[in-house]
Amino acid sequence: MSTLILLRHGQSVWNLENLFTGWVDVDLTEKGEREAVRGGHMLLEAGVLPAVVHTSLQQRAIRTAELSLRACDRQWIPVRRSWRLNERHYGSLQGLDKKRVTARYGAEQTEIWRRSFDVAPPPIEKSDPEHPLNDPLYIELIAEGFDPALLPATECLKDVLARVVPFFEEIVAPQ
Repeated sequence: MSTLILLRHGQSVWNLENLFTGWVDVDLTEKGEREAVRGGHMLLEAGVLPAVVHTSLQQRAIRTAELSLRACDRQWIPVRRSWRLNERHYGSLQGLDKKRVTARYGAEQTEIWRRSFDVAPPPIEKSDPEHPLNDPLYIELIAEGFDPALLPATECLKDVLARVVPFFEEIVAPQ
């Protein structure tokens, strides 16, 4: 029987600054790097070592995986990346301070956007430089045949499940 290990990325720069991050590709802080290394040490100490790693396309997750794998001496295992594992897209809230959003829209509305199952934050405009359609990574994927209609302008938790669960069932579970 296989064991599924879930390891969240270490603290990112925007986690530290209390900003909605979503699909904005921000890096780890020094603390986040230490957390990633500690995660690898914990895997090694527990004797729970991965045979394959799946990560999003976001550098905070990629770097966490790299640092953790180095710490548990598993750098040689396959690492597979997919946009379907990206963090939830927070739409037009991305980059905004969480406290300021709460002050502007109220605690109840902010909580609905953050925690409700089927209510997404306001979408980001396609012309916005932060929209995935304008990100060089996704532009390259589109050039390779990726369907741009799959790139979200915002997501609720239901939307995240709709992209993550099939990935898990089709790719991760069989491994």
